[in-house]
Amino acid sequence: MATSSDAGDLWVRRFHPAPQAPVRLLCLPHAGGSASYFHPVSQRLAPRVETLAVQYPGRQDRRNEPCLETVRALADRIVEVLGPWQDKPLALFGHSLGATVAFEVALRMEARGIRPVALIASGRRAPSAPRDERVHLRDDEGLLEEIRRLDGTQSRLLDDDEIRRMVLPAIRADYKAAETYRYEPGPPLSTPVYALTGDADPKATVAEVRTWADHTTGRFEMTVYPGGHFYLNAHAPAVTEEIAARLVPAAAGR
Repeated sequence: MATSSDAGDLWVRRFHPAPQAPVRLLCLPHAGGSASYFHPVSQRLAPRVETLAVQYPGRQDRRNEPCLETVRALADRIVEVLGPWQDKPLALFGHSLGATVAFEVALRMEARGIRPVALIASGRRAPSAPRDERVHLRDDEGLLEEIRRLDGTQSRLLDDDEIRRMVLPAIRADYKAAETYRYEPGPPLSTPVYALTGDADPKATVAEVRTWADHTTGRFEMTVYPGGHFYLNAHAPAVTEEIAARLVPAAAGR
């Protein structure tokens, strides 16, 4: 069973240990999100898949740490703490910002000779399909307006002044990371890529999501669910079953 260092304990959370699972899934949150968002996912996947969730600095129990404001800085730190968790096959799942971070983590893993079981990119256009977005430059109310528009699970909590003051710095830093990221052309992954998206996501059209196919020489498949940017909140059971159906046989075949 994997153990982790103090640094790893800060970054990687394991809510439901599943030592007999043939594969681990590392989940990376959306902008403003936290590891706890994936607690229900972990619960549904156990014991078939052992779920790990990343806690970015600057939120919840890490709120006193400085936020990281670039995707590459996040990916660099995450790869540094993954060593203890690579004693069995590891897959990556990221939603929105987390999908881009997961892509950069996968690049770094492959550069070290470790191929993830899969990269599951949710609610995010492909790295090579950028948009000129500047939400992170808005004032606080403008940032809140965008969050409410996307109907994130935390939007109602932001009506509380104290909570708003606590979380807005992390949300702004995450938006900056997502919006300033630019893909640097290079060799594609060999990791299979599975793209999941909502059919009415204002942040990622189906065509933009399909472009993930250009970023791997491995298998690519896309699943489109009804819904917007947070389609997975309404379709969590279906999404988790799709994840398990892809990962467990793939890990067994290694």
